[in-house]
Amino acid sequence: MNKGELIEAVANATGSTKADAGRAIDATVDSITAALKKGDTVTLIGFGTFKTAARAARTGRNPQTGAALKIPARTVPSFKAGAALKAAVN
Repeated sequence: MNKGELIEAVANATGSTKADAGRAIDATVDSITAALKKGDTVTLIGFGTFKTAARAARTGRNPQTGAALKIPARTVPSFKAGAALKAAVN
């Protein structure tokens, strides 16, 4: 399912227009992104938890040349599925 299909599914489920559903989905994604940028955790009970994790700096290798290269430290987003989502998938 891509974003267009998700918008159509939300519009059909809520009886709203595709434009309204698209704005709602965009607002949801923007809100989650803003919270993660601040370092907050977003928990949707039954669905899952979005949070950030710190990755330490490390040394990697160029697969073509074998030369060592430094990979800088960074913060990455992560998602952990909730129990209801896991149960629905299985």
